[in-house]
Amino acid sequence: MKHSTRSFAWLVLEDGIAFKGLAIGKIGTTKGEICFNTGMTGYQEIYTDPSYFGQIIVNTNAHIGNYGVNQSEQESNGIKFSGLVCKSFSDIHSRHAADGTLQKYFEDNSIVGISDIDTRQLVKLIRSKGGMNAIISSEVDDLEHLRNEVKLIPSMKGLELSSKVSTTHTYFVGDEAAPKKVAVLDLGIKKSILTHISKRGVYCKVFPAQTTFEEMQQWNPDGYFISNGPGDPSVTTYAIDTVKKILAINKPLFGICLGHQILAEANGVKTYKMHHGHRGLNHPVKNLLTGKSEITSQNHGFAVSIDEVAKNNTVEITHINLNDNTVEGIRIKDKKAFSVQYHPESAPGPHDSRYLFDEFVSSLN
Repeated sequence: MKHSTRSFAWLVLEDGIAFKGLAIGKIGTTKGEICFNTGMTGYQEIYTDPSYFGQIIVNTNAHIGNYGVNQSEQESNGIKFSGLVCKSFSDIHSRHAADGTLQKYFEDNSIVGISDIDTRQLVKLIRSKGGMNAIISSEVDDLEHLRNEVKLIPSMKGLELSSKVSTTHTYFVGDEAAPKKVAVLDLGIKKSILTHISKRGVYCKVFPAQTTFEEMQQWNPDGYFISNGPGDPSVTTYAIDTVKKILAINKPLFGICLGHQILAEANGVKTYKMHHGHRGLNHPVKNLLTGKSEITSQNHGFAVSIDEVAKNNTVEITHINLNDNTVEGIRIKDKKAFSVQYHPESAPGPHDSRYLFDEFVSSLN
């Protein structure tokens, strides 16, 4: 793994702790909320997931870049996260199907990163102190300046970000002659989600995040899908209002990740910012309706309050996280509406949860 010619870089945390390592990607400075992902593979799908907008990712897997990048593995139209922290970064790749190196990919997308630091120590800090803002710089060597700059980064709590990553125009996915139609509210959707819905005999029309219910309803869909995405669900009020109106007409509705949180908020159940979130491909979840457990792919820093659900007469918990007992799925009583916190499209990740797409499509009948 070549890195002898790389310049040095700094990672500075909100609490002032600093790590010195080697620069990767573009030479520059980047800022965001630092979080870690425990996935052993699928880094390109992670980096192009719009849910990571505004965040710096720590990959806990020791080797990053060794299989390069491939255009077909993007989950959106490009990289969405703010920066990368990893242990060992490879400037070369060894996969014949790769289009190029991760280093060139980062340079082309103006991504700043840092490698060759103790990521185990860093993850321990995040797990003990909680999610915090951070700054990476390979152009500024003044630590005090960087410590002052990191204090100016706004907290993820209270940030509305979906409108920054959503499509700016409507578009279609699937076969126009398909027997069912689903209106998709794009809050930061991954391409794999649309693939899984459309290949089940569904024609999807994808709408920008701030589209009104009335505009979506004009298409006369058989059901609605509310996507994943970044930011604080409690301030994504336009989507909450849209979901309330969908529920009022009792059409089938399925939400994933941010869509799950929006469904909860639309029913008076509050969400909260987690201590350090769930991000990885190995999170155990129990389906309380079937008694079966599944290994899931997750990426979220906010969650639905289990205490709020307990006080609500219309919302029922369907899935629970077996690590920390957080809410992983809900359904609305007397409605065809349900949601999950994790990512059943599993790109990357295990395929245990793809049955949820079947359940949603079945509800369209």
